[in-house]
Amino acid sequence: MKIKQSIWTSKEGWKGFYNQEEKFENCLVLAFGNRFVLEDGSHYDELRDQFPNADILMGTTAGEIIGQQVHDDSIVATAIQFEKTSYQIEKLNSKDFENSYQLGKTLVDNLSKDGLRHVMVLSDGSTINGSELVKGLNDHLPEKVTTTGGLAGDGPRFEKTLVGCNAVPSRGNVVAIGLYGEDLQIGYGSVGGWDTFGPKRTITKATSNVLYELDGQSALDLYKKYLGDKADGLPGSALLFPLSINTDEGSKTLVRTILNVSEEDQSMTFAGDMPVGASAQLMKANFDKLIDGAYEAANSGKAILGVDNPQFALLISCVGRKLVLDQRIEEEVESVAEVIGDKIPVTGFYSYGEIAPFAGLKNCELHNQTMTVTLFGEK
Repeated sequence: MKIKQSIWTSKEGWKGFYNQEEKFENCLVLAFGNRFVLEDGSHYDELRDQFPNADILMGTTAGEIIGQQVHDDSIVATAIQFEKTSYQIEKLNSKDFENSYQLGKTLVDNLSKDGLRHVMVLSDGSTINGSELVKGLNDHLPEKVTTTGGLAGDGPRFEKTLVGCNAVPSRGNVVAIGLYGEDLQIGYGSVGGWDTFGPKRTITKATSNVLYELDGQSALDLYKKYLGDKADGLPGSALLFPLSINTDEGSKTLVRTILNVSEEDQSMTFAGDMPVGASAQLMKANFDKLIDGAYEAANSGKAILGVDNPQFALLISCVGRKLVLDQRIEEEVESVAEVIGDKIPVTGFYSYGEIAPFAGLKNCELHNQTMTVTLFGEK
């Protein structure tokens, strides 16, 4: 596996392709960037000029990761030349499907299953129900195939998100990359680090990913009570207080973050399903635990990979973590480097939802407010 990386900024343009002497003929290019920057199709054209025979995957973000740095208003691009691994790309759009479950199912149906080891997903973050997308993937993938990825972001604006494959990014797209071959090694980890507080409550009224009531009371009013003078900043300010949900006693806890609110019907739209009857509890930031969570996610990924030297790391974290950690945001990226080493190429982005299995499990879950780490290697 060979890697080239570059970053685009308005001040310096494209800068810093590593391994410049390596010639990449056919490769996969992952490019993550600010929404306003990616809407300018000239940057797609620039990447196409650099890699005329590549498959170029682009997605908007709430922040871009390259190496041990976190950027805003940039594009980070990583070109991957697999040596022993093949891949297949499928792209679908939400407007062509009744629901996100059917979209996920069709993505899987379109992928060849012969030798399939892992699926990497990049999804629109504003028109897709992430929970339903994940269910569609899980229900139709072969048992031993893992999935990781994330939902595109749009900073703290929540206006629109864009994804593209071999084209300028646009709304509603979901891209799945099937990776094939016995020599491919995949490790993954996903850890939060938030603290719960206040009483556990029961979701008493919800439809899909839209929450109306907790314990028979308006969930929006409850959030406003805890937000205090920050309530005027909804939905963005609610990122400081995600919701922890459990569907069964003793089950894994999922974290859910808010995408939108409606004063008209007193509803809150989350990035994933809010099942009626599930228990829910408010969460708040613990700075050290958030950073430790990134370290644990990298450790988990390295253990599952089963080798000491991964060749590439993809990090997908959450917009809420970025807003909370603020000036300390690079500490969570640096903590990953402590585990995998500072010479391993790293890229990624801050998202509206993270897709990864819990450690030791195969089925992926939709997470919010977590750091997910996917490590790639070839034997």
